[in-house]
Amino acid sequence: MPAVVAKRVDRGSASLGEITDLAAAAGYEVVGTLTQTREEDAAYHFGEGKADELARLVVETRAEAVIVDNEVGPYQTFNLGRKLPEDVEVIDRFTLILDIFGQRANTRKAQLQVELAELRYELPRAEVKASLAKRDERPGFMGLGEYDESRERDIKSQISRIDDELADIADKEEERRARRRESGFDLVALAGYTNAGKSTLMRRLAAELDVDENDDRHPDLEETAESEDMLFTTLGTTTRRADTGKRDVLLTDTVGFISDLPHWLVESFRSTLDSVYHADLVLLVVDGSEPVPEMREKLVTSHDTLYERNEAPIVTVFNKTDRLSEEELGEKREALSALAPDPVTVSGLTGANVGDLRERIESELPDWKRERLLLPLTDDAMSLVSWVHDNGHVEREEYGDEGDHVTLEFEARRSVVERARARAAELGSPEAGAESA
Repeated sequence: MPAVVAKRVDRGSASLGEITDLAAAAGYEVVGTLTQTREEDAAYHFGEGKADELARLVVETRAEAVIVDNEVGPYQTFNLGRKLPEDVEVIDRFTLILDIFGQRANTRKAQLQVELAELRYELPRAEVKASLAKRDERPGFMGLGEYDESRERDIKSQISRIDDELADIADKEEERRARRRESGFDLVALAGYTNAGKSTLMRRLAAELDVDENDDRHPDLEETAESEDMLFTTLGTTTRRADTGKRDVLLTDTVGFISDLPHWLVESFRSTLDSVYHADLVLLVVDGSEPVPEMREKLVTSHDTLYERNEAPIVTVFNKTDRLSEEELGEKREALSALAPDPVTVSGLTGANVGDLRERIESELPDWKRERLLLPLTDDAMSLVSWVHDNGHVEREEYGDEGDHVTLEFEARRSVVERARARAAELGSPEAGAESA
């Protein structure tokens, strides 16, 4: 569908790069653009003269929609719409984002979050929309619908229902995370702005290890993570088993951040970010090929989002370094040192320095515990030895000369060490002791 893209800023110059990408992601063809630098007009958002110019541009380009890269109030939407041809729709930034989210929502959780965001967006506008719909001579103008005094009550009821269902899903996901940790997995989350290359980097980290989807220790792993050059490909979360060295790592890719998200929209998708907030380590992926001001702005916003609830270490990853010279990369590292004091620089596309990232992941994950077990040589003991191999890192496995015992020295998560120690005690282990790794 052909569309005109427009943006107003209070000062400076308006950039249309992101909104153009968002429009393309939603299936629109941008056939015209318009910008204005001035304070917001209460009636039209733009100045009335600029609104008239916008209307002429729509006629000239035969656009069927106007996409405004701002939040446009219901009265402003109504007034702009009256200046446009009758069938032309006015879509603000957040309506567009919700449209994209709706197209990408392939799971029950994602669908619920989209519905929740739409309801929270509509709630404060319900009364205004109803009154405008009653007042305008064109029935259902701009989708405002007919007046329904119960609509606000219905919206609140639906929000409550969705909140409850999402809470149930969150409880189940927390149980799954707990089971994974008990099985010896470290949970690492990828975070960052959309199109920073998170999915490509995820494929690179997991490329050397096949995922057995029938493995009952992680039954819901996805075999692939999409890496299309498209916004919001990963609206949901994709988890793969990653190879970083001696640790068993589950790596989760989440929906990308975008700029200027209002509180109500962030709240609606908060449960998607739970995989970040509850991770053992977060990799904050930044597009290293962008200009320093844009990188700085995105780092600040990402920190605000992540540090609000996250307690895990955060490692900043400058991605797409294949597009930079060594000199350019050095200048960016220095310019952003306050926000990213020790970043890992990689190229998910070429694989450059991905080995360094694996080593960094291992070093930043929570310390393992070291354990030494002396076990009687029985079938149950050998089953325990096999389990420790699967869930930790065995440094020594030595059998007694008389074939009556096995000594096992290993490192693992605290939960794994405690479980191994308990099982060893049940077997009548004569010796067990743990120390910090």
